[in-house]
Amino acid sequence: MEVRDGRADEAEALSGLVLRSKASWGYDAAFLAACAPELRIRAEDVTARRIVVAQDERGGVLGVASLEGEPPAASLGLLFVEPAAIGRGVGRLLYRDVVRRAAELGVGRLVIDADPHAAGFYRAMGAEALQDDAAGARGLVRFEAAPVPPPEWARAWTGGVPAVHVGNVADFNGQFAEGGVDRERDAAADHCACLAAFYGPDPAALVLPRVVPRGWVDLVGRQLGWSAVEVYDGLAGPAGGGLVDALRRRPALVARLAERGLPWVAWGRTRALGEVTGRALGEHELRYESKSAAHALFAGILARGGHPRIVLPGQWRARTRREAVRLLAARARSGETTVLKSEHGVGGSGTVIVTPRRVRAAGGARAVLRRLPRGPLLVEEYVPGPERAADGPRDLTFDGFVDAGGRVFVVGGAVMEVRDGCYAGATVGPAVVPAWAEGPLLAFGRVVGRELADSGYRGWFDVDFVADGSGRLAPTETNLRLTGPSVAFMVAARLDALRGAGHLVRIVDRVGLGARLPEPQFDDLCQELADGCAALGAVFVPAIPTGAFEPAPWLGFLVAARDAEVLDAAEAVVRAGARRVGTDFAGLEGDDDAPRW
Repeated sequence: MEVRDGRADEAEALSGLVLRSKASWGYDAAFLAACAPELRIRAEDVTARRIVVAQDERGGVLGVASLEGEPPAASLGLLFVEPAAIGRGVGRLLYRDVVRRAAELGVGRLVIDADPHAAGFYRAMGAEALQDDAAGARGLVRFEAAPVPPPEWARAWTGGVPAVHVGNVADFNGQFAEGGVDRERDAAADHCACLAAFYGPDPAALVLPRVVPRGWVDLVGRQLGWSAVEVYDGLAGPAGGGLVDALRRRPALVARLAERGLPWVAWGRTRALGEVTGRALGEHELRYESKSAAHALFAGILARGGHPRIVLPGQWRARTRREAVRLLAARARSGETTVLKSEHGVGGSGTVIVTPRRVRAAGGARAVLRRLPRGPLLVEEYVPGPERAADGPRDLTFDGFVDAGGRVFVVGGAVMEVRDGCYAGATVGPAVVPAWAEGPLLAFGRVVGRELADSGYRGWFDVDFVADGSGRLAPTETNLRLTGPSVAFMVAARLDALRGAGHLVRIVDRVGLGARLPEPQFDDLCQELADGCAALGAVFVPAIPTGAFEPAPWLGFLVAARDAEVLDAAEAVVRAGARRVGTDFAGLEGDDDAPRW
């Protein structure tokens, strides 16, 4: 199915389609006759009203839409679907095409006077219902959308074209397989690789280590307006090795993906991926993935001045465990809380906050360190945060990227949720980062990006910060890869382009499910959650589905809305739905013939 420009010679046929579609709502002949002059399409209207049609693979016309008026305001004059094609996504395709074209024309306000029967459709598309007496007097419901083109960074990230998304999370983490990396979290890397679906706003192909549910791909595609996306999943199988090793064993697949000439986007850069894509990884390109190297980078930037709202905690590298014991013990005796870090970690793994009380309870610093993973340790000052959650966010992040030519793009700031030192999710969108923090965060992140570019790094990066409770930010690390917040930025950019500006997007790392479901029932659950969020005016996107099939099942997800209260309500709907899973199995324990999932 595709959208094309209408032709003057089909004006009469399109008028017939419009009237048939209007009649499908049950209106009588007299009403339709009265509407006919207004709904008629003349040959000269096709160009003047910017009329397009949706057609099937055989060229059959399925629907018609028009974009009328001139910037800065315009209207969706027509949107009608052939009755036999209703429910096949034709209206969604046409609406999104109108919004896209409106954004390209510079239209900032798109007005829709809808038949009352179609009001639910426009709400589901993200249009805002307005109180308008003139429209009401005509028996119509007025809606409005705010079309926006994709932001500059989103166009630059993949060159404005769809991309091949490679879920090489485990491969990237494996470059830093030191003792400090949390093995349990590393084992979940192939689940997190499902986030490859969101490595860019518009994927052409997904390359994934695990098998993913077909229903998941379909639902995400509907929510984010994807066209046909090729999915190559289950590649990292019993043969062992990483995802890129599996690709190298499939030269025909690599050739097929390469022949389209599309960019490849991965979680992070590795030497093996560079060999497959022809984009070699520099010898020291990932140096600032190291926490001590990042700390030195931050210190160098601050030494040059110009960042008064940025403060850097002290950090010491313990060459041996004995030295780490001495440093930790001395700080505990002084009543100071300490952050212990491995050189590399994933999502907060390898980072432990140690209070003097914890040292005493464990029986001393040596006992504390004995419980930590092996490997080199960094000892860092702890930055106290706000006393109350209401005083502002504690954990923030800056996202940006360096393109192939060394240009730094600022994507934005986000607020992260961190529990017990581990990343649990993030929220992006307008006014999410407090005004006092936004300027210093963006300015410092931009300078870090410039330093990374000068060092030879090319790709996505972030800078994580903690707020100290007195209006200052302390940078803690850089991540030279995509992240959970970066995924939220991608989805926000996509939804803004599809539905209009202003989306807040929250990614939740994982929420436990009440039971492990068969795939069809999991698909039903996701559709139920999508419908529940839509009823609130929000969007639900399952982000990590494969965790749902583990013995202790879980789901990663995104929710989006234009209002913070609606966003919170949507998250609550998903969490409640996840908890309810399994209640249908109650009472089956004594049934020997009941299925065991």
